[in-house]
Amino acid sequence: MMERVLDVPSQEVISKDNAVITVDGIVFFQVLDAAKAAYEVFRLEHAVLNLTMTNIRTVLGSMDLDETLSKRDVINARLLAVVDEATTPWGLKVTRIEIKDISPPKDIVQAMARQMKAEREKRANILDAEGFRQAEILRAEGDKRSVVLDAEGRKEAAYRDAEARERLAEAEARATAMVSEAISAGDIQAINYFVALKYVQALSDFATGPNTKTLLLPMEASGILSSLAGITEIAREAFSKGSEGPEKVNGDK
Repeated sequence: MMERVLDVPSQEVISKDNAVITVDGIVFFQVLDAAKAAYEVFRLEHAVLNLTMTNIRTVLGSMDLDETLSKRDVINARLLAVVDEATTPWGLKVTRIEIKDISPPKDIVQAMARQMKAEREKRANILDAEGFRQAEILRAEGDKRSVVLDAEGRKEAAYRDAEARERLAEAEARATAMVSEAISAGDIQAINYFVALKYVQALSDFATGPNTKTLLLPMEASGILSSLAGITEIAREAFSKGSEGPEKVNGDK
């Protein structure tokens, strides 16, 4: 009445897709009715073993190779249902059937290994391509952003330069207007100031030129001293007028 164990020897089975595989297994069963087990079947264990091997060929022959390798639980369940039902008249209860090993031929194993390697390489190439594509997109977006910022910077710089030139032009216009008013008033020193200023600016441009090594001044350059003297006279007159104002007021008092 104890539960017994039978080893199912290895046998070759042809799958649904004509792959020859080698299969073995194990069967667990228990005698529930000793009289039936003794009188309903001859050589009980031999009968259970052959019944199991036959059904293994039937079940695996209806499945593809990939299914036989990945669905052992389904195979075990189908075998248990068929064999248990067939041995019930013998007073038996088949409790479990397990497939221990499924061995495809070596050439199929090698082909499966190459297929698996090809699939992995394919996925790796796809990931590399996706990474390269994403990197190119990010690089393009970065370049675009850089161009936009550079354009904005140039725009701001141009605006600042234009504003500075405008202010410089306004200052020059005011200075020219002041000099013109002084000339209109008959102040000859204002003309000397204006000429001296332009003269100094011209000399500065000559001296700071990129190709300038030696600067030769003509003899007439001494005329700038008289112009500078005119500037001094303008400043002296301005200070003298400012100092005479309070004294004249005190004298009137």
